[in-house]
Amino acid sequence: MKIILSHDVDHISVWEHRKDMLIPKHIMRSAIEFSLNFITFSEVVKRLNDIIKNKWNNLDELIKYDKANDIPSTFFFGVRNGMLLTYPLSDVNYWATKVFREGLNAGVHGISFDDLTEIRKEYNSFAEITKKNKIGIRMHYLRSNKKTLANLAEAGYQFDSSLPILRAPFKISNLWEFPLHIMDGNILSRNGHWQDQTLEQAKIHTEKIISKGLKLDLKYLTILFHDRYFSDSFITWKKWYMWTIEYLQLNRFEFISFDDAVLELEKVHS
Repeated sequence: MKIILSHDVDHISVWEHRKDMLIPKHIMRSAIEFSLNFITFSEVVKRLNDIIKNKWNNLDELIKYDKANDIPSTFFFGVRNGMLLTYPLSDVNYWATKVFREGLNAGVHGISFDDLTEIRKEYNSFAEITKKNKIGIRMHYLRSNKKTLANLAEAGYQFDSSLPILRAPFKISNLWEFPLHIMDGNILSRNGHWQDQTLEQAKIHTEKIISKGLKLDLKYLTILFHDRYFSDSFITWKKWYMWTIEYLQLNRFEFISFDDAVLELEKVHS
């Protein structure tokens, strides 16, 4: 079983959210997590300092970490605003260019999942920015309906990784669907709103999913970790990600990119 690692980029800066309610929600989330003893007072202070410093991404740090561990990860960037994803295309240009320059991969963090015209616009925007024609996507908040995958294939996407189900990749027209198997939020925030798991609980749950993947004889296992959490402000999340990488390395799993996995699958099915 080979491991595909990816990162959704939901925020670039704090101040891009000055006109919405995400900042007060973030503060409230921190207060709840502290009151439930899932984070320390030090983490609360660090999160408040992040707001003051206007730092809500950890892309440089995560790029450096993944490269040091020979992880060919993929970073998904939004090219359209919606659902609290609000950064401009100029930021996508800067960071996607940097990701490719560092030898890693980038794709689209999609907003439209039910409108072929809008899906095509997002594809074309990313293609124009990156000058790439083999593009992958993951939907923001993993949204989809019965027509989403067919529309993504029609728009020209090479792969998608939005369906949260433990199964092998499958093909829709010219598009490969890589179901999403492990996501940081589902591991550490089981209620969907704030952290409610300890690091040890997260480790146990992660091992169980990996074990199930092996029993199902999956050729690929996909993992999503948001760059936002690669920080001492979210120390349990950061430690979980680093533990996961160490666990996979110690157990001799091979890391592979979505692009290379597509090439392998195409060879098998040609």
